[in-house]
Amino acid sequence: MVINPSNVSVDAEDEILVLEFDETLPHDETVLDIEFQGTLNDQMKGFYRSAYVINGEKRNMAVTQFEPADARRCFPCWDEPSYKATFKITIQAPVDRVVLSNMPAIEEKSDGHLKTVSFQESPVMSTYLVAIVVGEFEYIEQTTTAGNKVRVYCEVGKTNQGMFALDVAVRTLPYYAKYFGTPYPLPKLDMVAIPDFSAGAMENYGLVTYRETALLYDEKHSAAANKQRVAVVVAHELAHQWFGNLVTMEWWTHLWLNEGFATWVSYLAVEYLFPDWKIWTQFIDETVEAFRLDGLVESHPIEVEVGHAREIDEIFDAISYRKGASIIRMLESYIGASVFQKGLNAYVKRYAWKNARTEDLWAVLSEVSGESVNELMDSWTKQKGYPVVFAKLKGDKLELDQSQYLSSGKLGNGHWVIPITLCYGSYNARKNALLREKLGSISLSGIADSQKDAGSQPNWIKLNVGQSAFYRVQYDDELAKRLRAAIAVGSLDATDRFGILDDTHALCSACKLPLSALLSLMDVYRKELDYSVLLCLIDIAYKVSSVVGDAIPQSAADFKSFTINLLQFAAEKLGWEPIPGESHLNAMLRGHILVVLAQFGHEETKVEARRRFNVFLSDRSTTILPADIRKAAYIAVMQNVTTSDKSGYESLLRIFRETDLSQEKVRILGSIASSPDPSVVREALDFSLSSEVRNQDAVFVLYGINKEGRETAWLWLKEKWDFILKNWGSGSLLTRFISSVVSLFSSEEKADEIQEFFSTRTQPSIERTVNQSIERVRIKAQWVKHVQQQDGLVELLQGLAV
Repeated sequence: MVINPSNVSVDAEDEILVLEFDETLPHDETVLDIEFQGTLNDQMKGFYRSAYVINGEKRNMAVTQFEPADARRCFPCWDEPSYKATFKITIQAPVDRVVLSNMPAIEEKSDGHLKTVSFQESPVMSTYLVAIVVGEFEYIEQTTTAGNKVRVYCEVGKTNQGMFALDVAVRTLPYYAKYFGTPYPLPKLDMVAIPDFSAGAMENYGLVTYRETALLYDEKHSAAANKQRVAVVVAHELAHQWFGNLVTMEWWTHLWLNEGFATWVSYLAVEYLFPDWKIWTQFIDETVEAFRLDGLVESHPIEVEVGHAREIDEIFDAISYRKGASIIRMLESYIGASVFQKGLNAYVKRYAWKNARTEDLWAVLSEVSGESVNELMDSWTKQKGYPVVFAKLKGDKLELDQSQYLSSGKLGNGHWVIPITLCYGSYNARKNALLREKLGSISLSGIADSQKDAGSQPNWIKLNVGQSAFYRVQYDDELAKRLRAAIAVGSLDATDRFGILDDTHALCSACKLPLSALLSLMDVYRKELDYSVLLCLIDIAYKVSSVVGDAIPQSAADFKSFTINLLQFAAEKLGWEPIPGESHLNAMLRGHILVVLAQFGHEETKVEARRRFNVFLSDRSTTILPADIRKAAYIAVMQNVTTSDKSGYESLLRIFRETDLSQEKVRILGSIASSPDPSVVREALDFSLSSEVRNQDAVFVLYGINKEGRETAWLWLKEKWDFILKNWGSGSLLTRFISSVVSLFSSEEKADEIQEFFSTRTQPSIERTVNQSIERVRIKAQWVKHVQQQDGLVELLQGLAV
């Protein structure tokens, strides 16, 4: 029996197709048969086209990107994660194209210039994981120890760049199968490099799609940082094959179960594959990025209510990914790694092919551990923000007082159950406790007796050992002094040196500590050589430089000289040339240090960078400018570019046009707006919107803008807003245009101007980002005023600059 609808209508606002029937539909199994047409769009979502060039001819491939809610752009469906189904897909395409989907092809029939490819029926999965790719590709292939066939597909001529990712994947799949206690459930895994791709990668079941920069690695022209990114992204997407694809969140409120876990587990895998990378020390960068967003009033809880499909894109942010990963690490540290893994095994087995909520995971972990996991974790997932714990020494007791940290310095009303860890004078003298109330204390008598103070030097006390928990610490003056001394003599591990520095900066920027306290602490890091700690120092230096430049401009040069002095020890150790047998971390660090030296005006660095660049310009095969230090050379070149002499800018554009390596193009785009000349900045911004730059890459130009170019960038954003909205308005990239430009400012007046501009242009997909960006400007404005009120800073900076 066939029943036709009497009326068909579309609710465009809520993206719903309504079919009305005059008679009651039967209750037994029924087939809904719909004929439909779709558009192969250019929006990098739904079913879209991506351009590539073969033999000078521009062609299009067809690609899907359905997460979070764009399968509906390709075919009518119940497009929500809890509506899992099996999928049988058949594609008709030109006979010379490669056709891929989630499952292996089971039949291929040719008819003239077209072929029809049918794929094996998939297991049950959510609509957002369905994938199709049609294009001209070459592939390389290996098989895992369990017999899973793994392929990397890329543009013709680039297969050698896929070898590293293939090796990572082939070794990661068996590792995850063992860790989760469940084998990889599909017969194959394809990984495809897509030229136009709005995200970093997408975990489609059995057919993972990537930006080229996240999958391809060129031994000669990719930097060590590019290699690490490929490893981490591949590990992240493969983790989703279990956490996300096999077990799927019930609704987007629980997105963090996908993204937080995949972020955390990817570090486990990379640590297993590349132990010399010290990836867990680098993990603190994830925590810091989460802190940065979660310190805002305009943050949101990990479990965030999502009402409309257009609100989903904005929660693919540092809260879902990085805070999610950070609190998972905290929980694993609290209940123990082996118990945690046992709980995850049970969870994956119980909810395989099903949907789950946060409470389901806590329930399984509670069963396995015997701990009340939800009591500990609800305070971290159901409310926004995080605590700062004030620590004060009183006799043989350490008194603790928790409050909500807000970047504005205002009082928050959050309250958490905090796992406290501390060391007293040694990593052998430890104590753990749970701080359930606002106030608490820890007796030091037991560990104090085992760590008698040596002579007149009192022992240091460090809370949040290894930075394994998601809170900051503010120490009283005495404890802070002891920690500075401990750092100076090398008593603390890198993670704890990082944590003390980052916490102090956070408290200083929230006007809870004077800038002098931060500067005095930075000064004890002059002999620092650890990659992660130095990156933290550099990041803080950029931020303080911006604030000092606005608050006390006469001291801006002195602060830059102070930063250059801080980095000299590491710079001299590393030099310009790669050292045979050096660590992966040192290879990455060299580039970061040379970039900041160039940006802060270190003349010797700028001269040498430009010399090497000129050699590279005439001979691209030279080894004098390896990929790890190219960004520093490009920045140094742009420092000298003005309206009257644009030769350096034009040289960079020539390299951009000649290279087919996406990572090289991104390096150049991130440099060309760093000229101190506003006219050149404007030209670079206009170039970012030209047809020469892929839509996915335009925002990289904004990342290179400095203080001299910020006003130009804001005027440009306002002028081009309608164009930007039209071309990027339906994707997550739009928010980056806003945050990258707005975050450069530090005055209440500018915050008001920005607020007024967006007041008539807001929409659900950008509202959260606009509010967060304006809040950041007001916070920085407050810090500028606070710095202006502090005495003795000019003299202090003069002394540190020597």
